[in-house]
Amino acid sequence: MNLHYRIRAIAGAMILASLLLAIFVSPRLLWLTAFVGANLLQSAFTRWCLMEDILRKTGLGGPTDA
Repeated sequence: MNLHYRIRAIAGAMILASLLLAIFVSPRLLWLTAFVGANLLQSAFTRWCLMEDILRKTGLGGPTDA
C-alpha cells in the first residue's frame, strides 16, 4: 500500500472512530473529527501533510506515487 492510500485510510479510520466515540462517550470528541477534516483541507491547499511526515519518520511510509 503506498503512502497516499495509507494516509487516506488513517484519516477515514480517525473520522469513523471519532464519530463512534462522540456517540458513545462524549459529543466533545467531534472536535477530533473537525481537526482531521481541517488537516485534510489544509493539505489540499498547501501540499503538506503532518501524517505523511510521521509515517516517513517511523519507516511506515512505503512507496510514494508522487
